[in-house]
Amino acid sequence: MKQPSSSSAGASRVKKVVVLTTAMLTFIPFWKAAAVVLCDFGSSAFYAGGIAMRAFGPAFPWYILAVMLFSGLLLMLELEACSLFVRGGAYKIVREGMGDTAAKLAASALIFDFILTGPISAVTAGHYLCGLFNSFLEWGGAAIELPENVISVLFGLLVTGYFWRQNVKGIEESSSKSAKIIAFSLAVCFLLAIWSFITMALHGAHLPPTQLAFSQEALGWAGGIDWMQTIGLVGMLMAFGHSVLALSGIETLSQVYREIEYPKAQNLKKAAWLIFGFALLFTGGLTFLSAVIIPPELVATKYYDNLLAGLAMSMAGPNILKLLMQAMIVVCGVAMLSGAVNTSLIGSNSLMNRIAEDGILTDWFRKIHRRYGTSYHIIHVIAVVQLAVILVSRGNVYLLGEAYAFGVMWCFVFEVSAIIRLRWKRAAQKRDFMFPLNIKYENYYIPVGLILLCGFLVSVACVNLFTKQVATVAGLGFTAFLFAVFSLSERLNAKRANTMFEEGYRERINAQTVDDLKEAFSELDHPHRILVAVKNPENLYHLEEVLSKANAEDTDVIVLYCKPVENVLYRQDMRSAAVDEQEVFTAVIFLAEKYGLPVTPVLVHSNDAYYAIAQAAAVADAEEVVMGVSGRHGANPQIERAVMTWGAVKDHELKHPVTLRILWEGREVSYRFTR
Repeated sequence: MKQPSSSSAGASRVKKVVVLTTAMLTFIPFWKAAAVVLCDFGSSAFYAGGIAMRAFGPAFPWYILAVMLFSGLLLMLELEACSLFVRGGAYKIVREGMGDTAAKLAASALIFDFILTGPISAVTAGHYLCGLFNSFLEWGGAAIELPENVISVLFGLLVTGYFWRQNVKGIEESSSKSAKIIAFSLAVCFLLAIWSFITMALHGAHLPPTQLAFSQEALGWAGGIDWMQTIGLVGMLMAFGHSVLALSGIETLSQVYREIEYPKAQNLKKAAWLIFGFALLFTGGLTFLSAVIIPPELVATKYYDNLLAGLAMSMAGPNILKLLMQAMIVVCGVAMLSGAVNTSLIGSNSLMNRIAEDGILTDWFRKIHRRYGTSYHIIHVIAVVQLAVILVSRGNVYLLGEAYAFGVMWCFVFEVSAIIRLRWKRAAQKRDFMFPLNIKYENYYIPVGLILLCGFLVSVACVNLFTKQVATVAGLGFTAFLFAVFSLSERLNAKRANTMFEEGYRERINAQTVDDLKEAFSELDHPHRILVAVKNPENLYHLEEVLSKANAEDTDVIVLYCKPVENVLYRQDMRSAAVDEQEVFTAVIFLAEKYGLPVTPVLVHSNDAYYAIAQAAAVADAEEVVMGVSGRHGANPQIERAVMTWGAVKDHELKHPVTLRILWEGREVSYRFTR
C-alpha cells in the first residue's frame, strides 16, 4: 500500500484543536450525590416538626416519622424514573408519559415548590439565628429580646440576595461543600442523640400521644364538613398532608442523577439508601426526640419555629453546654438551609431552561448574560418572586410551610402517573430498577405498586385541597398563572419552537482552543487510554460499547471529532461532510452521562480524518483506537485507509502496540500496529 507523500501529510495535518470543557462530563461518587440531595431534603428537619405541631398537636412526631418512612417509596419512584434516563427530571418524565399539557401543569407546580423552598429555608434559618442570639442575651441577663420575625425576614432577604448574585455569576452548588455540611450534620445528630438518651435516663421520658387535635386554621374548609373531621382514616390523611412538607427536596435526586459516576445504576441505589437512612435518623429521629424531651406547651409556644434549638436547650446539664449545643445546631441549620436556598434557585433555573429547550419560552427568558453566560432573566424573575414571598410572609414559617405542601404533592402525583403510562409506552425498554409489586402479563409489567402509590398520593393531595386554604388558593392561582404564561409564550414562540423541535436538543458546550494536541491531552492522568473517533451522532454504537466496558479508575476515554477545514483544496474522496459539532457532542455527552464515565471530548480541524486520528492517538499514547463502521466505505476499506495513513505519522515512536477496532452491532474488525 502506498503511503501519503509528505506534501499530502502536511495538507492533512490538524489545523486547530478545541477541547470541550463541559461541566457535565465530571462525575461524582454516590455519597457526594446523596449529600447534594440531603442539603435540601434534610433541611426540612429544622421546620417540619414545628409546622406539624401547630397543625394537629403533640402527635406530630409520629407523622413526621411516617413521612420519612414513606420517603423510601418515593425514592424507589425516583429510581425507576432515573432508570428511564429521561433528562430533565419530573418535567421531562411527565412530558414523555402524558404530553405537553400535563407537563406544563407539573412544571408549574414544581416551580411553585422551588419558589417556596427558598423563602421557607431562609426564614427558618433566620429564626434559628435569632433564637441563638436571644438565648445568649437571656444567659447574660439582658432584658431585651430580638424580634424573631423581623430578624428572620431581614436574614432571608440577605441570603436570597446573595445567592441571586452568585447564580447570575454562574457559581453553582458544590458537591464537596454539601458533603462537608452533611458530615458536620451527622456529628451534630450523633451528639444530640447521645445527650438526649442521657437526659431521658436522668429525667424520664414519655411517648408522644397519638390523638390528633387539629387547629381551626389547619382544618381549613374541612372545618365546615362534619364527616371530614372524623378522627379516622380521613383524619390520618389530613395529618399526613400537614406533614408532607418534610419531603422537601427529594426530587433533587433526579437532577443529580446525571452526575453520578460509573457504575451509575448501582451508585444511584447506594445514594438512595444513604438519603433514606439519613432522613430517617436526622429528620425523623431528632423530631421524635424533640417531642419526647421538650414539654408540649413549650413546643407550641416557644420552639415551634426552631424546634431543634429547643431540643438543645431542654437537655440535662449546665446552660453553657446547652448554648454551645444550640450554636452547633444553628451553624448546621444555617448551612443546610442556605444550601436549600441556593438549590431552589439552581433547580428552578434548570427547570425553566428545560422548558425553554422545548421552545415553550420566548427568547427573552433564554437570553444569556454577556459576561457570565447564565440565563439571568430567569434567575432575576425567580429571585424577585422569592424576595416578595419573604416580605409577604413576614417571617411566618407556618404560613410558608402550609403553602409549600401544594407543589410537593401534585408534582409527585403527575410523576407517578407518567411513569405508570410509560410502563406501557416503553414496555420494551430495559430498566435497571422497577418499583415493587408488578404482575407480568405477556410483555408488560402491570405496575400494581405504582397504582397503589398513585392512589394514596391523590388521596392526600385532594384532602389537602380542603384543609390547606392558603396552599390551595396560592398553589392553584400560581399554577394557573404560570400555565397561562407557558401557553401564551409557546404560541408567540411557535416558529422558533418548530425549528428547535426539528434540530433537537443541543447541549451547551464550553470550548477552549489550545495550541496543539499535546496540550489538549496534558491533563490525562490514567495509565490506559482509548481514543474513540466519532462522526455521526446517529452512529455511536462503538462509543457505547467502550463506555459500557471501560474502567473509569484506570482508563481515559478520548472522544475525537474531526471537522473538515473549509475553503481548502484537497482530494474530494479524502474529505468527509461536516456535521454540526454541537449535535455530535450532545449525543456524546448524553452517553457519557448515561454510563457515568468521564470522557475528554476534542474537536480537531483537518481534511483527513484518518491522519488526524492517527496523529491524536500517537500524541495521546492511546492503547486502542475505536471507530464506527462507515456506511459508505465499509470496515475493510477503513482498515486499509487507517494502515496506509498510520505510516505518515512522524516523530512519534510507539511505546506499545496499538489496536485499531472497527465496531458495529454484533461484529468487529481489528488491526494491531506494532510500530
